[in-house]
Amino acid sequence: MIGQDGGVPIPPLRRHPVQRRSAERLGRILDACAELLDEISYEELSTRAVAERANVPIGSVYRFFSNKRAMAEALAHRNLDEYAARITRRLAASDAAADSGPDGGGGWREAMDVVVDEYLAMKRGAPGFALIEFGHPVPATAPPEQPNHLVADRLRTLLADRLGTGGDEATEERLRVAFLLAVEAADALLRLAFRVDPEGDPAIVAETKELLRAYLARVLD
Repeated sequence: MIGQDGGVPIPPLRRHPVQRRSAERLGRILDACAELLDEISYEELSTRAVAERANVPIGSVYRFFSNKRAMAEALAHRNLDEYAARITRRLAASDAAADSGPDGGGGWREAMDVVVDEYLAMKRGAPGFALIEFGHPVPATAPPEQPNHLVADRLRTLLADRLGTGGDEATEERLRVAFLLAVEAADALLRLAFRVDPEGDPAIVAETKELLRAYLARVLD
């Protein structure tokens, strides 16, 4: 199942919703999961609690998910879809306001500021995001797909027009590595910002943006 903007597939569901009513029920289940994760730990989360919060039979949860881990993974992928959609809307609005073509007056630097700002907005307000974000909250026995790899690839695809690269294979590989390192660095620094201040320390956020601009300029300018 492919996410918005041609993104990464969400984890396979036991059954894909076909009718609108089924899709709405799946959405309610994931909404309930997110709400509960704001109230209790992942360890305390249960499929039964999610079913009760979503006001659906427990069988409806198991129709889509084999266990709570699969449900959390689907929520993480939905978060990534929503993150990409928010970035797209912000940049489209900026383009319309500036009326200056695909760069929207700010080019890739503006785009990276939006990437950080929309992450902060979700961290502060999206249900369940503080725990789940774009990946599973606890280590797996086998290495799962790496969330930051998914985020970096999604952003690189989403911002392709603004990045203006489109070079040879070696250039594209350098850009892939650069985006992965940028996402890993921003992830670590923004986690620090929220440890220092529950709303995200403004000084650390500002320095994170400066670091991203300085590092990516080596590849994008």
